[in-house]
Amino acid sequence: MDQVTIVLKGRIDSTNASDVEENVKAQIEGKEKSLIIIDAKDLEYISSAGLRIILRVKKTCSNMKVVNVNSEVYEIFDMTGFTQMMDVEKVYRTVSVDGCEVVGRGANGTIYRVDQDTVVKVYNNADALEDIQHEREVARLALILGIPTAISYDVVRVGDSYASMFELLNARSFSSLLANNVEDIDWIVKEFVDLLKKIHSTEVPDGKLPDIKTRALGWAEQLRGYLPDDKEDKLISLFKEVPADNHMIHGDYHTKNVMLQGDEVLLIDMDTLAVGHPIFELGSMYNAFQGYSENNHQNIINFQGYDFETGARFWHKSLSAYLGTTIESKIKEVGDKARIVGYTRMIRRHLRPDNELTEEDRAERQLWTDELLELIDKYDTLLFNVCEMEVEALVENLPQVQAFIDKHLEAAGCPMKAQMQISLAAEEIFVNIANYAYRPDKGNAIVRVEVSEEPAVHITFVDRGVPYDPLAKEDPDVTLSAERRKIGGLGIFLTKKTMDDVTYEYKDGQNILKLKKNL
Repeated sequence: MDQVTIVLKGRIDSTNASDVEENVKAQIEGKEKSLIIIDAKDLEYISSAGLRIILRVKKTCSNMKVVNVNSEVYEIFDMTGFTQMMDVEKVYRTVSVDGCEVVGRGANGTIYRVDQDTVVKVYNNADALEDIQHEREVARLALILGIPTAISYDVVRVGDSYASMFELLNARSFSSLLANNVEDIDWIVKEFVDLLKKIHSTEVPDGKLPDIKTRALGWAEQLRGYLPDDKEDKLISLFKEVPADNHMIHGDYHTKNVMLQGDEVLLIDMDTLAVGHPIFELGSMYNAFQGYSENNHQNIINFQGYDFETGARFWHKSLSAYLGTTIESKIKEVGDKARIVGYTRMIRRHLRPDNELTEEDRAERQLWTDELLELIDKYDTLLFNVCEMEVEALVENLPQVQAFIDKHLEAAGCPMKAQMQISLAAEEIFVNIANYAYRPDKGNAIVRVEVSEEPAVHITFVDRGVPYDPLAKEDPDVTLSAERRKIGGLGIFLTKKTMDDVTYEYKDGQNILKLKKNL
C-alpha cells in the first residue's frame, strides 16, 4: 500500500491553522486511499483549530494514524477523544538495561532493575503495545480484587522493544531471598503459598480474564499425532473433564514473579493472568521448579538463581503447605497430576523436526514424553479438592486441623459464634477419630470444608478405621445430678446440639461423618 507521511512542526493554533491545512491538503490530494501517517515528533502545541485539521483528514482518509506524539500533545488528543476514534501513538523515551540485574522473567518478557526505586519489564514481542495495555488492565483488575501488585506508570522503549516501568523500592524477588537465605525456606514457603491461596480464592467477574483451560486444551491438542492415539485421547479427556472455574490463576507463578518490598509481598508479571482450576497453575509451577531442569540441572540455576535440589525442596514444601497436608501419598498424587499438565506444556514446545532440535532438546522431549505416558496410565482425573486436608489422626494434630477449618470459615465470612461452635464440634470429632478409629495402630483422617449457597458450612471427616457410628450412642441425660451422671458422652451430644445437621455413613471402607452449620 502507498504511504504518505505528513510532518507537523512547532505550534498549530488559530493563527496558522489555515496555512497548515492547505499544506496538508496538497500532500494528500489524489492519495486518499493511501496510508496517511501524520508524524508529530516535532509538534509542540495544538489547539482545537489544529485538531479540526486532523479530524477532516481522518474523514477524507480512513486509513490514517498519528505517530510520535509527545506526552503533552497526547494528553490533548486523549481528553478530546481522538485516541478513541483514530490510531494515535506516543513517542516513548528510551531506557537502557545494559548491566542491569534481572529480577524477574516470564513467558512474555524480562524484568530488570534500573535503579534502587525502579524496574522495567521488557517485552519479547517487539510490537507489544497491545500486550502492555492488556497487562495494565488486568493488573488494575487484580489490585481492585485485593491482590497486591505493582501498576506500570510509564511505557518506554528499550532497544527495538517496548517496556513498562514500575516503582518497586528496594524490592527483592523470592528467588533472590531463597538463593541467599536458604535457611529461611520455611518462611519463604509460607509467604509464597499464602499469596498463592489468596490468588486462587479470588473470584473474577465473568469475561474479565481468559479461561486457562482453553489454552491448556490447545497444548494437549498439539500433541495429536505425536503420542499413541489411545494416550492422546485420554490426555485430552483429562483436560476436558476439568470443570470451568472463575477463580483467579496467575499463569506463571514462581519465585521470580513474587517480590518482597519492605514487609509487603507483591505479585508481578501479570500478563498471564487468567481464571481456571488450580491444577493448571500447579503444572506451570512444577515446570519452573523442576520440569524445565530435569534433564539439565543448570537450567534452574540460570533461571531462578538456586540449584535443582533447592528447587525440588521448595516445590515439595510449597505443595505440602498449599494442600494442607504432610501425607506423602497425597502430595505425590497432586504433584503427579501437576506433572501431567507441565509435561504436556513443555513437550509441545519441542514438536519440531528432529533436525531442528539440539541434542539436549531431543533428550528433554524424550524424558518428558516417557514420564507423561506413564502418568497418563496412572490417573483417571486431574482433579483434587483444594478445600481438603489429610493428616495423621493424632491428637497433637488438632491445632493444624482447626487452623485449616478456621481459614475457610474466615474466608466465608462466618460469624464468630458459629465459628466457635464449629470449632468445638470439629475438636470432638477429630479427637474421637484420633483416640479410637485405628487403635492400636495409626492412620489418617481427611477433613473437607465446603460452603454452600444457602449459605451453610459443611465439614466432612473421613477415616478408614474400624466402623463406628457415634450418632448411635444414646444422648446423656443432662437433667441428672452430678452424683448420678456418667463421665463422658458429652462430645457428640454437644456436636448434635450446636450443629444444624449431623450425619454418618460407612461406605467403601470409610467412616464418613458430616457436619452442617447454617450461617
